[in-house]
Amino acid sequence: MASTSVVEAGGVPGIQRIATTPDWYEPYKISQAIKAGGLIHVSGQAGIDEQGRTVADDFLTQGRQAFANVQRVLAEAGASLADVVKVGIFVTDMAADLGHVITLREEFLSEPYPADTLLEVSSLAQPEWRIEVEVTALAR
Repeated sequence: MASTSVVEAGGVPGIQRIATTPDWYEPYKISQAIKAGGLIHVSGQAGIDEQGRTVADDFLTQGRQAFANVQRVLAEAGASLADVVKVGIFVTDMAADLGHVITLREEFLSEPYPADTLLEVSSLAQPEWRIEVEVTALAR
């Protein structure tokens, strides 16, 4: 069962921590998302399941899971992918996976497509991760 954790960050009114149950980010002292100032800032989501295990080795499976995790966190905050205004996508092999990134954008996002930053990085938090997705969305 999922639940939203509403915690004022540092005692500051108007800043809410969003979390799902289970919260696979809690041991790392990372909020899955923060809702503040009319926006929801979702931390980078990877291709991991609810127990924090990587779902597969292939890029598209990891990417679909990463976007599903983004959707889940947004839903806990009362939003959806339709509310996303900015996306950040981090990949470990741009040359091999740019076409797959476009496929994922088409599957999960819609017109008008959000602003987007796509970066190749040397590694992500776990060596088997190939993609991580973060978003900023409008809070409804």
